[in-house]
Amino acid sequence: MSTPGTTLVITNDFGPRIGGIESFVEDVCRFLDHDVVVLTCRVPGSEAYDRAAGFPIHRRDPVLLPAPAVAADAAGLLRRYGAERVIFGAAAPLSLLAPSLRAAGATKIIGISHGHELWWARLPPSRVLLRRMVAGLDRLTVISEFTGDRLRAAMPPDQGRKLIMMPPPVDPAVFHPGDRTPDGVVRCVAAARFVARKGIDVLLRAWRRVQAELGGGAELIIVGDGPQRRRLQALAGDLKIAGTVRWTGPLTRPQVAEVLRGADLFALPVRTRLAGLEPEGLGLIFLEAAATGLPILVGDSGGAPETVRDGVSGWVVDPLDHDRLADRLLELIKDPELRRRMGRAGRDHALAGFGSDRARATLRELIT
Repeated sequence: MSTPGTTLVITNDFGPRIGGIESFVEDVCRFLDHDVVVLTCRVPGSEAYDRAAGFPIHRRDPVLLPAPAVAADAAGLLRRYGAERVIFGAAAPLSLLAPSLRAAGATKIIGISHGHELWWARLPPSRVLLRRMVAGLDRLTVISEFTGDRLRAAMPPDQGRKLIMMPPPVDPAVFHPGDRTPDGVVRCVAAARFVARKGIDVLLRAWRRVQAELGGGAELIIVGDGPQRRRLQALAGDLKIAGTVRWTGPLTRPQVAEVLRGADLFALPVRTRLAGLEPEGLGLIFLEAAATGLPILVGDSGGAPETVRDGVSGWVVDPLDHDRLADRLLELIKDPELRRRMGRAGRDHALAGFGSDRARATLRELIT
């Protein structure tokens, strides 16, 4: 299927920033064969990234908001590049611009949701705004059955019918098993933004028991950065496990894939916070780890359980029970055959339900 002309992508989440939403939006541009023009926010040091992109990138403001000046810029880009399709890289709140862009000549407008829209659906004032956003769209993509069900329940039926599943895609060319030379050390990886929802503090407490029982021979690698970095590193010191935890800092996708290929399992006990307002929408990193052939341990939050076949490719764990998490970690660390069996099942699950080809076909059908 050919791409029907240039598409305007409007987003606050774009490179050179590193993150799951940024990666998803970059994939959207790739699936459209880079026949896109991007309107995004200003990011320090973006000049080299923009020159290498292979398509025009226009930047304004530290954060794009659905304001008249942004609508005017977007309408100008539609005319300048002859674009008739618009994709909002994150539906909330930028899709409030949809009526203005429709008036400027956009014939197809798609919004992508990532999970943070769920709190918009839960609170009455923001629910009104969410319905306004969706009313201006032709379709709204959702990343999991969980997020789809919650958003659909907050909308009138005609808007609910606009929702379509398009999870963030796993690229099998990047995330694939590697041939790691055994060195006697079993490595567990976690990768996330360092915020409370990701449950890294619970993982560290579980890792203390793992080390107490094993007495060595296992390493925890934590990839990422965020506002809780110092607190989490201090916690590792207080638990006296700092020598068995390696902090890599933020990494690019290929670098993350390399770390995963050198590991034996993946664990991240994500949890729901703020009385249900902040669940995990899905968790692309779980699928990327599974595609790399690793068994995965995921917290029971939101759509995260959809990334694992519980008991087959890994386990869904209570994100508040660090002792039970430690039990599962020890079970995998001590049993290499179990790791291999679950890793194979996880790769099959990730590629069958979340592969790049499926997302590409869905997106190109949506904008036709």
